[in-house]
This record gives sequence, C-alpha cells and structure tokens, in this order.
Amino acid sequence: MEFFSFDAAYLERLAAGDPEIERHFSEYFSELILIKLRARQYARNIIEDVRQETFLRVLQALRRKGIREPERIGAFVNSVCNNVVLEFGRSGARLTFTDEGATEIPDDRADSEQELVSREQAAEVRSVLSQMSPKNRQLLSAVFLEERPHEEICRQFNVDQNYLRVLLFRARAQFRQTMDSRKAAVARKPS
Repeated sequence: MEFFSFDAAYLERLAAGDPEIERHFSEYFSELILIKLRARQYARNIIEDVRQETFLRVLQALRRKGIREPERIGAFVNSVCNNVVLEFGRSGARLTFTDEGATEIPDDRADSEQELVSREQAAEVRSVLSQMSPKNRQLLSAVFLEERPHEEICRQFNVDQNYLRVLLFRARAQFRQTMDSRKAAVARKPS
C-alpha cells in the first residue's frame, strides 16, 4: 500500500463532493480500516458497517467544521473508526469474529474460557504497568492501549519520532523485566 499525503486542497475538494477525490478517499481508507478490523478478526459485514459509519462521520465533520490539520486526516479517521467500534459494542450490536472458511457454530464455553483468560491477562498487564515508572506507563498505554498516533505522542512527550523509538524500546524492556520478575516470584512461591 502506498501512503498518501493529504493537504488542505484535497480536503476542500472532498468536502465539496468531488467524485474523484471521494473515490480515492474511500478506496484509501477502506483498505486501512479493513486491515485494522481484520487483524481483530471482525466479520466482513461488521467491517462494512463500521467503515460506512466512519466515512459518514468523517465527511459530516469535514463539511460541518472542516479539519484544521489536513495532514492529520489519517489519525482523525482512525480515531473515528475506534469510536464507532466502541459504540457498536456498547449498543449491543453483536460484533462477530470469524474465519473466512469457518462453518462451525462457535462453542459458548470456549468464549467464556477465552474471556476469563483475557480478563486475567488484562489484570496482569495492568498490575505490571502499575509497577513501572509513570513515564513508561503513560507511553506504553498511549501506544498500545489507546492506539494514539505517534505524532500526538511525540508532542505529549516533547520528542521526535527517532527518540520516541528509543523511549518505546526502554519502556518495553522495563515491561519485560517487570513481567519476568513477577513470573520468577510466582515460580519461587511455595504451593
């Protein structure tokens, strides 16, 4: 996939309803949304619903008040997509996960077990994060839990992209070290 740089003229034409620009916008972000949601194993019909709702909201925002930083349209679309996914989940809409060739009916017991494991893993991650330095905790949360754009994180921490990589490397190393220490302590604990 080739990345595209957006500018004010592009967004003006998009807001004005230029068919060529709308087609490009739709094709470009459809692929990115598909990649994002397929990685989370959402069903194709859910991906399509999320995509359409995301585009509707982005275009409404663009036509209503515009976007101040055209080069950040990708981050804006991503944020809107995240919000739409969260709203689908809260509204009771069933977000189905599936494999393309799956024909079997899922076993509810496996879902319950997986949910329990996921909750235990989330609790363990939160516990490890709570033992880390505040800066590393905020950095890892912003990147991996909140999935915020790197440009935004760079501004928050007042660093450039290259130094952000260094900070992430250090934070992940501290996370691994803290996690390994916890596992070692559990292994030494008598039964």
